[in-house]
Amino acid sequence: MFRPVELFIGLRYTHAKRRTHFISFISLTSMLGIALGVTALITVLSVMNGFEQELRDRILGMASHATVTTYGGRLENWKSVEQVVLEHDEVIAAAPYVRGESMLSAGKQVSGAIIRGILPAAEGAVSDVVAHIRDGSVRHLKPGDYGIILGSELAYAMGVGLGDPVTVVSPRVMIGPTGVLPRLRRFTVVGIFEVGMYEYDRGVALVHLEDAARLLQLGDDITGVRLKLDDLFRAPVVAAELGRQLAGDYLVRDWTRQHANFFRAVKTEKRVMFIILTLIIAVAAFNIVSTLVMVVADKRSDIAILRTLGASPRSIMMIFVIQGAIIGVFGTLLGVAGGVALALNVETLVPAIEAFFNVQFLAADVYYISDVPSELHWDDVGVMASVALLLSLLATLYPAWRAARTHPVEALRYE
Repeated sequence: MFRPVELFIGLRYTHAKRRTHFISFISLTSMLGIALGVTALITVLSVMNGFEQELRDRILGMASHATVTTYGGRLENWKSVEQVVLEHDEVIAAAPYVRGESMLSAGKQVSGAIIRGILPAAEGAVSDVVAHIRDGSVRHLKPGDYGIILGSELAYAMGVGLGDPVTVVSPRVMIGPTGVLPRLRRFTVVGIFEVGMYEYDRGVALVHLEDAARLLQLGDDITGVRLKLDDLFRAPVVAAELGRQLAGDYLVRDWTRQHANFFRAVKTEKRVMFIILTLIIAVAAFNIVSTLVMVVADKRSDIAILRTLGASPRSIMMIFVIQGAIIGVFGTLLGVAGGVALALNVETLVPAIEAFFNVQFLAADVYYISDVPSELHWDDVGVMASVALLLSLLATLYPAWRAARTHPVEALRYE
């Protein structure tokens, strides 16, 4: 525990005198270095959080929060399953679906795609794909009409638009008089969607649930039931609870398992960026070491006088810890203020910079996400501020320890 005199002397040493301008300049650069490091860390991680949120929203625009299927990929009596899952307090919507791989052909163009059968009236409750239909409408998907809605990239690759015919070749075959024949069905393009993820825009086509079941020879069965939850981050817990409630050969999977590798890679990138940017703060903290070492060398006679007046080595050590902590605290506060302000306004500042310099950082014709999103997490800010303060305090220990070991007789011998 330090007395007010240690705080007073520590604050006094932070002010510049004529012969200590250089030391004060190094202290200022150390403070600015910590501030810049904290600002960069908060801004970069906020932007990465924004990109993660944007990608997650786009993925979940096509993928549901959770799905109920069977190990055989064929769900019978799906209405009773749907009724059971809807009784869960955290399940707010459910919709059946049929999924199958197929080949699409139009003229000379051929492309593989995932055929997804949906109920137009229920699909909008579990996904955002209905809101991303840019041409046509999901209402045009009617059973028996064999309408199809293509992803924008898939439609571009096939060279088709609204009203054009597309032949869908099912992997299921039929036995005819001439042998094994593939199942073919001609569909009409009634819509084009664009969710902003190439994986879906290039490889997914939507048809009516009954048309898909007929094409894939499922009869009254479906592939599974898609669920939308009240809190998507509780999807693993809800999926485990539903798995225990549903008795039988059912498989309940949530979105974190379906896209585990992608989100694990994003988290790894965030950890690496945190470590790299923390090194900037560490470099600034090393400047505190050099500053305090020079201060200790400059104040050897003052230290010796304080010792002769009765100051203990602990008090001497605390004086220089306070001086270094002041640099770290003010640098951290400046960095937090700058980082929070920049993270909250990066979506406004980046377009302004692009307009001023007439450049575009993320070209819309190259990147699906052409804006720079930002999402500030206050828990991240707390962690970053704590790391900066901890590094600053650690940087003061060695110089302060050296000052505490100063012997009064040796320091005053040549005074």
